[in-house]
Amino acid sequence: MPTPLQASDPVPHRWRALTTLLAANGLAWTGTRLASLAVPWFVLSTTGNALQTGMVVFAQMAPYVLAQALSGPLIDRVGPKRISVLGDVLVALAMGAIPLLHASDLLSLPLLMLLLALAGAAEGPANSAKGVFVPDVTGRAGVPLERTTGLIATVERTASTLGPAIGGVLIGIWGGSGTLAVTAVLAAVSACVTAAGLPDSRSEGGTTPEAGYFARLKHGFDFIRSDSLLLAIYGMVAITNLLDGAMFSILLPLWVMDRGLGPEFLGLLAAVLSGASIASSLVAAAWGHRLPRRLVYLVGFILAGAPRFFVLALGAGVPAILATYLIAGVGSGFLNPIIGALQFERIPRNMLGTVRGLGTSISWAGIPFGGLVGGSLVTAFGLVNSLLTAGAAYFVTTTLPGLLPQWATMRDGKAPLAD
Repeated sequence: MPTPLQASDPVPHRWRALTTLLAANGLAWTGTRLASLAVPWFVLSTTGNALQTGMVVFAQMAPYVLAQALSGPLIDRVGPKRISVLGDVLVALAMGAIPLLHASDLLSLPLLMLLLALAGAAEGPANSAKGVFVPDVTGRAGVPLERTTGLIATVERTASTLGPAIGGVLIGIWGGSGTLAVTAVLAAVSACVTAAGLPDSRSEGGTTPEAGYFARLKHGFDFIRSDSLLLAIYGMVAITNLLDGAMFSILLPLWVMDRGLGPEFLGLLAAVLSGASIASSLVAAAWGHRLPRRLVYLVGFILAGAPRFFVLALGAGVPAILATYLIAGVGSGFLNPIIGALQFERIPRNMLGTVRGLGTSISWAGIPFGGLVGGSLVTAFGLVNSLLTAGAAYFVTTTLPGLLPQWATMRDGKAPLAD
């Protein structure tokens, strides 16, 4: 384990690892947000088929979730640096191949799905591995845990703002497949930043030297089942992510197309949502350790969820829609810092990769099916009814937890990192 830095250490040196982690995450997440906009638009614009679009999204996200769940013991054993760098390199290669094959008229739908599956299988472990650095870089910087998770959430929200905004412009110029070349470049740069600037903390990972892969995986499952609060959070987020997956991959692009608007407006909505969340993420980074977690978490989810669906279904004008997405962004900015802080406080350091990988995969389990659910709802009931149904489900999911007893165990103060 690295020797703790003394209070006399220069601030730039203390913050070096943290700023490097923020940069690596920012690059990777910006590329991911570009792809999340470019892939559905590319398939919808070339096939016009919502169900096929859902299949393509499933082909990318199902391997993402599965690989993230299964990679945790490997991250704990060999260290997060190797997994993060290798994953980003594979993402760069897979995403970079798509525009090249499309330009050569060699890109079929099955081949596109195969390349996206490879990218998803590599991206899941890479993203999970980057999270394992958090306790180490927090200790080196000498800051509260909520500050680190708040800064990481701010970077994620910034990427979610810039990615769709840039993506909307690039799609208008180069099309969906050409925009994926930018995703490939960003993933490659993220790999270089991680390789050059983050410590190899393999010595801090692992449960016990004799523990095998499946034993580590079982320990992770047992830990999640024994922690009722984390299990409740992962279950709640799984449902909201399913509904968000349906929204962003199918419902929102179709609504934009039906209104005769272009990808630029799709990027604008995503940018407004994420841009507003930057401000609240910064508040969480500065004062999150002083806020009542349970209240902020539940109110944030209520603001961030159902209103986004209802305002589209009710046919509101553009100003009302932008205002709704602005408020939703403010609410959403508080969520990830709280979830992140709770995980790093409650999960032992020697199980961090395994448990977070499993927890994140549970939370993301619905995303691969979001496109399929969205496409099926639209095919069966039409766009407006699909938006109303999804919005109602989101409202129930985000208000019901307030009645569950395990949420009372959500601590309102700063706690030490789990050992």
